[in-house]
Amino acid sequence: MKTILVTGGMGFIGSHICVSLLEQGHQVIIVDNLCNSNKEVLNRINQITGKAPIFYSVDLLNEEALSAVFKRHNMDAVIHLAALKAVGKSSQIPLSYYHNNVSGSLVLLKVMEKYEVFNLVFSSSATVYGAKNPIPYVEHFPLSATNPYGRTKVMIEDILQDIFHADSRWNISLLRYFNPIGAHPSGLIGEDPKGIPNNLMPFITQVAVGQRDRLSIFGGDYPTPDGTGVRDYIHVVDLALGHLKALEKLMASSVKSISAYNLGAGKGYSVLNVVSAFEKASGKEIKYSITSRREGDLAEFFADVTKANNELGWQVSRSLDEMCEDAWNWQRKNPEGYS
Repeated sequence: MKTILVTGGMGFIGSHICVSLLEQGHQVIIVDNLCNSNKEVLNRINQITGKAPIFYSVDLLNEEALSAVFKRHNMDAVIHLAALKAVGKSSQIPLSYYHNNVSGSLVLLKVMEKYEVFNLVFSSSATVYGAKNPIPYVEHFPLSATNPYGRTKVMIEDILQDIFHADSRWNISLLRYFNPIGAHPSGLIGEDPKGIPNNLMPFITQVAVGQRDRLSIFGGDYPTPDGTGVRDYIHVVDLALGHLKALEKLMASSVKSISAYNLGAGKGYSVLNVVSAFEKASGKEIKYSITSRREGDLAEFFADVTKANNELGWQVSRSLDEMCEDAWNWQRKNPEGYS
């Protein structure tokens, strides 16, 4: 059994990672400021696993409070997910994104160094591939970004490269997410954004339960088969299991390294593909309207997942239909989310 700190562990992705860690017998410590999550998640994780993570309502920018958590627990590794993540919003309030994501990560790394915790799995993003790389994205491509959110991920990856090369005690895995959707098959945990959703699936599910009149699709004139954006969608449970595989590799290796891995399905689906699959899964009509493109969005991208397959022994096992079925199961059982 290892003691794993999960920053942002109360969120959509973090909660699923915590479930997977607990199911494998690890002790889980969560640090989260609850700015985009709900404390009810703790009860739901307990219902699924029969175990309760240890939770601290701490902001990463609070170095003193974060240090107190490290002083209390002998951490073996950190999975760092805590970040503001809305692409569009990041262009409106870039300073908040840089301060929260980059400064928060710097505080975390400083505290990890102080308490000699050098195993880190970092939640990065496919946005680090920018607009000019060919598809599919491969880990060795040069990094750039088209929006402040993506630039915070590039900056943090650069910082992690620098500290690894300066101090060989660090052992780091950079996980570049594509588009996680779905929910735990129990329907107990899922995506519950505060306010207007910034991601596709929660918007669709909220239309399905009558919370919203229709889906706004940002752009219908992209150079794609149906004009809507194409993305690599991955089931959130598959994504969570990718973190466990990365963690296992870090903990088992005697050679320290820093490695990036794409976590995606390796193929793309358009927005209208997802709408159609969700209608099939739910039996509900999803009304939609095409609006203008969203700043910072790309027409199409998907992952090359060869490296994660070969080095982590990881691959997705859940289809788009399953993603939609589990997302609908979550939303119909929790029409108001965790509220």
